[in-house]
Amino acid sequence: MTFVADRGDAAARLDQAILRHLPSAFALSRSAVQRLVASGRVLVNDRPARRPAQRLAPGDVVAIDAAPRATRAAPAAESVPLAIVYEDADLLVVAKPPGMVAHPTARQRHGTVVNALLGLGGGAWTPRLVQRLDRGTSGLMVVAKSAEAQAALQAAGAAKDYLAVVWGRPSPARGVLDGRLGRDPLDRRRMMVKATGAPSTTDYTVLARATGDAAGVSVLRCRLGTGRTHQIRVHLADRGWPIVGDPTYGSAPRRRLIAPDLDRLVRGFPRQALHAWRLSLKLPSSGARLTFVAPVPADLAGLLQAIGLGRFAADADPAS
Repeated sequence: MTFVADRGDAAARLDQAILRHLPSAFALSRSAVQRLVASGRVLVNDRPARRPAQRLAPGDVVAIDAAPRATRAAPAAESVPLAIVYEDADLLVVAKPPGMVAHPTARQRHGTVVNALLGLGGGAWTPRLVQRLDRGTSGLMVVAKSAEAQAALQAAGAAKDYLAVVWGRPSPARGVLDGRLGRDPLDRRRMMVKATGAPSTTDYTVLARATGDAAGVSVLRCRLGTGRTHQIRVHLADRGWPIVGDPTYGSAPRRRLIAPDLDRLVRGFPRQALHAWRLSLKLPSSGARLTFVAPVPADLAGLLQAIGLGRFAADADPAS
């Protein structure tokens, strides 16, 4: 691709100007553009660009050796086991197991919630995720069967409660976390609390604090006020209560649990100990409000049992 720098590019950084002119089909990030410059694949006036911060002048000719991203094939219908909690003509409520990706990505095209739903629907409708769960988070998800149902569900909103096992002893016992959330400039896959971020709120309640050998671990109920990416995980980590097992935000404290075996078990939990266990929504067809509960999965139940709080795994509604 080639473009001629215009007045809008005057004194602009080369990488910023490229992103401004590059068609969306190329789908390149700023870091990807910087790698192209470093590898000699960007020319300015027929000479290799010196650095990404190189300044442009109107009339400079910029050539980029890059190809548009290939169009992804539509997700395939697959026979993948998936627990259906509720279904009507407009929507489904499904219980996603931990480790299952919600929607196909460039790295994982098969075995996702969408693949499973396409297999169930038989082509009669197209699944539209009303909200997503991270791969390591288990629990309830709402799926619309049409664009109209999706819009109605998003407009009406839903009350979503999560069960989280965290490091620390959160205080006070109830509160609101309202740090504004935005992308980490050093790693676009991560979110962080930042003054320029989007408004975000998470209500939390301490259901129990472990004692004895497990002192230093707590169980929380978290209710979303907004639905930002990684919201609960970032809000809790920012307050010093990271979720046990969180591979991105969950650094365990230096102080270890009293019992070495228990400490190793908790520190080694293989995914974020977060479960979307309760969901209340208004049906688009009738306006009736229904509430659904997903049992705690076996891995999280085992963790709760190990820290002496197994009653929350056995209780179908831990907040009751």
